[in-house]
Amino acid sequence: MELIGTIPKTLINFVLVTLFSLLIGLSQRRLHSQAHETDHTFGTDRTFTFIGILGYILSLIDPTQGMMFAGGGLVLAMVMGISYYFHIRDLKDFGATTIFVALITYCIGPLIITQPLWLVLLIVVTVLIFTELKETFISFSQKIDRYEFITLAKFLIIAGVILPILPDGPIVKGLSLTPYKIWLAIVVISSISYISYLLKKFIFPKSSIILSGILGGLYSSTATTIILAKKSKKEPQHLNQYMSGIIFATAMMYLRILILILIFSVQLYGRVWPYFLTMFGISVAIGLVVLFYKNRVVTTHDDELQVDKNPLEFKVALIFTALYIAFTFITYEVLNRFGTPGLNILSYIVGLTDIDPFLINLFQGKFAVTMDVMALATFQAIISNNALKMVYGCFFAGRGARIYLISGFLLIIACTMGVLLLV
Repeated sequence: MELIGTIPKTLINFVLVTLFSLLIGLSQRRLHSQAHETDHTFGTDRTFTFIGILGYILSLIDPTQGMMFAGGGLVLAMVMGISYYFHIRDLKDFGATTIFVALITYCIGPLIITQPLWLVLLIVVTVLIFTELKETFISFSQKIDRYEFITLAKFLIIAGVILPILPDGPIVKGLSLTPYKIWLAIVVISSISYISYLLKKFIFPKSSIILSGILGGLYSSTATTIILAKKSKKEPQHLNQYMSGIIFATAMMYLRILILILIFSVQLYGRVWPYFLTMFGISVAIGLVVLFYKNRVVTTHDDELQVDKNPLEFKVALIFTALYIAFTFITYEVLNRFGTPGLNILSYIVGLTDIDPFLINLFQGKFAVTMDVMALATFQAIISNNALKMVYGCFFAGRGARIYLISGFLLIIACTMGVLLLV
């Protein structure tokens, strides 16, 4: 360390500029050699190294006003412009990536002098990654249609524009129901469903039946149960995979609800996370038993099962909002009239619908109930929802699937009831 301290700072900066510029130049050489663009190419390893060194030298000569650096940049831009003209004329290639990479390389010198090293490293790494990912971006862009950008724009609007400007004052006196909390619930649910949608469409487009169940469970385990049950009737030879996919979707439901608890109530999360992870593990184990029970084929791909339904449709958002507000008033009235026993009964009833609006109301702490009561109501709603999925699965999948679904879900429900005794 003492030896390093004796090395002049200027020398260290020069070595770093040379090294970073050379790395960028080597990356450009590889790209141009792959594309066979040896003619009219502006430059590669040596050229980019010299560009970086030039920027560093001019920054040292005029460190205050930067006129020398600006003049050198202007000359460099003119040279690159001439090269780009002949490149277009002879090769009919309008790509300008090399020019912008060269300009960034020219700026490495002053960046090394004025900015922390981590920022310079981040810039260099970003340039290297993005230049190497050209084919990946082309392939990815071919998968995107114009509706994907509309969906992304909708998501950015509801999460980044509407949410911050909504007031957080109560709508009804005495009830902690605010426009901000209503919209926050919509944003959280939309985020989880949107992530699962993107994973299914772009990361795992040809996912197996099992993976389809896992990703679908992040969005809606009930909807996934119905889809897989219907398809299992058409492909009875793959019954094990479809039934285990349904169980795995339920396992992911436990993780999804745990994430919601963590977002809205850290105190409740600290109280219940071991139970949720235990139920997740039990559900996964049951799913594996169903998968391998008298089953020799476990590599089936289900290309037709799609989770391509836009999770940001306004109809879905309106339904969720209506249920969220309705359960807020219903829960408030039930607690006022019947107290905790009424909430327990209500939690079993809402399990027959969409449990997320009801649970988020609880997690946001709108009502004067203890953590224990909230935990009990959560697991009670899950129990009735699992029972509903068992009925759906048996109805849509047919007789052959009943042994898997009834035994699997009854075991999950029994274990969840055991959790009720512990929370």
